[in-house]
Amino acid sequence: MTTPEAPQYADRCYRSSAGIGSGVLLLALTAWLGGDALVRGTGRTPWLALAGMLLVVPVVIAFTLRPAVWAGEDRLLVRNPFRTITLPWASVDTVRAGYSSEVLAGGRKYQLWAIPVSLRQRKRAARRVTRDVAQGTPGAAAAPEPVRAAADQAIADLRDLAERCAGRESAQGAPVVRWAYELLAPAGAGAVLLAVLLAFA
Repeated sequence: MTTPEAPQYADRCYRSSAGIGSGVLLLALTAWLGGDALVRGTGRTPWLALAGMLLVVPVVIAFTLRPAVWAGEDRLLVRNPFRTITLPWASVDTVRAGYSSEVLAGGRKYQLWAIPVSLRQRKRAARRVTRDVAQGTPGAAAAPEPVRAAADQAIADLRDLAERCAGRESAQGAPVVRWAYELLAPAGAGAVLLAVLLAFA
């Protein structure tokens, strides 16, 4: 009799909707202003616009659209502005949220850009718990899952996943860091071109 395999679940994905929204708006504004300068500009203006867009677009993408965190049964994949960090669960020491969300692994600390901490949400969650207790809401004081801010809840979920999955055979290994050269290269080229154009103004 064969033992049934454990069910496989899709990775959990954490992203900042506010970051994505602001990124789309900034890219639209950059395309509008830069495109207008490229089409209607005279003299060195189109070149300055091109250099500026080469620099600005990758930076905007890096800090708004790119950040994401994927958590599976074997590893935590952290995509920050200019780096992608793969962390097998066995290498993760802890996941925590103070003024920022971060994971400690292999003696190093990595920020989780995709899970921003909101002190306002924390205060709102604390006020809600206090209000429910004061109003005598049934089970408010002894709720098994206290009301948390979104970032704190995500960190709690990741910490629980790390504790449960660290012993898996497929979750062993060391952290792996890869730089996002696909963003660094055009941003660097734009910065160099802009510096040259401004130097010979």
